[in-house]
Amino acid sequence: MANTRSAEKRNRQALKRRARNVVVRTDVKDTIKAARTAIAGNAGVKVVDALKAAEKSLRKAGSKGVLKKRAVSRRVSRLAKAANRAKTAASAKA
Repeated sequence: MANTRSAEKRNRQALKRRARNVVVRTDVKDTIKAARTAIAGNAGVKVVDALKAAEKSLRKAGSKGVLKKRAVSRRVSRLAKAANRAKTAASAKA
């Protein structure tokens, strides 16, 4: 428990930030999950849209400081790599 007024204020601020960050992280997880589902389903145009949405939410979280910028770049890279792999595998089958 906080002993001083300033410590109490810092605690209130931390709680507000945590609540905001949880919402952002949840949104990021949802968009990544949607992108991975689209990639697994080989949905074509849907993959591109899902990938764009995932990248947008990841970059936004990185710019807000919710996620680290290098972690964001790594995640975006891995998603794009998976999408390209799925696309080449689909075209090889066809």
